[in-house]
Amino acid sequence: MAKKSLKKLTEIVAPDFDLAMTLDSGQVFHWEKIGNRFYGTIGNHAVWLEQHGRILKVRDGKSSALSGLIENYFALDHPLAEICDSFPDDPIMNVARSYCHGLRIMRQPKWECLAMFICSSMKQVAHIRQISKKIRERFGERRKIEHHELFTFPSPGRIAQSSEKELRECALGYRAKNLLGTAQLIDSGVVNLEEESTSSDDDLLGKLCQLPGVGAKVANCVMLFAYERLRAFPIDVWIERVLRAQYFPRKRNMTAGRLRAFAETHFGEHGGYAQQYLFHHARMAARANLSAPPR
Repeated sequence: MAKKSLKKLTEIVAPDFDLAMTLDSGQVFHWEKIGNRFYGTIGNHAVWLEQHGRILKVRDGKSSALSGLIENYFALDHPLAEICDSFPDDPIMNVARSYCHGLRIMRQPKWECLAMFICSSMKQVAHIRQISKKIRERFGERRKIEHHELFTFPSPGRIAQSSEKELRECALGYRAKNLLGTAQLIDSGVVNLEEESTSSDDDLLGKLCQLPGVGAKVANCVMLFAYERLRAFPIDVWIERVLRAQYFPRKRNMTAGRLRAFAETHFGEHGGYAQQYLFHHARMAARANLSAPPR
């Protein structure tokens, strides 16, 4: 991709990409919009991003490989047009595909993604953002970009050294025990998230589901957003509602297992993208509803 750098400002050509929609689609929970810019961290790097049509303007404090970092994080190499063309040709999917044009599945750091989706259980997106902010401010490392203060996501070791009480003070509730237990398993070396990159989808799903606080939904989110298993199809309250109402409106005996089997065959090898488009479209359509279901 063509790009150019001027001092600490980098411009990246990003066709077929909607920055705002991608960051607001329930994949990540720590980016903050100030004016036209989005401020956040990617790993240990504090950055701001601003989109002007096909161009991303990016600045950080130090990284000399900023372009590669951004392109990888936002998966700008995904053939989005081909992926969208692979979606099933049905009315609800077509509406979601049109509405979500430019939304990409990101490549997130594995521990950060796992930890935040453990924290997300039965929480709405706004609440998950608050939890993310509190965890970062209490346990993360401070970064500064221009006049803005940001915090990295704490390592498994840092969380493992904390207490359940401290984590509960970050509004985690019962999730504190699960996050602490998972962090301790990773910090001790019993679990190695990077080594699992070579596992098959079935093995990876099984191993993730053995971790405290990780069920099928959380595991599929982590597989999709951190391990780039684009076939993974997380079924949460939103997606179950969409599947039942739009695809099986007259069947009341559709079990969760039947819905999952349908999703695996109907949405195919890019089911994760299809799921995210369906999820984001449903969430935006109901955003004014104060009783919106959790992530």
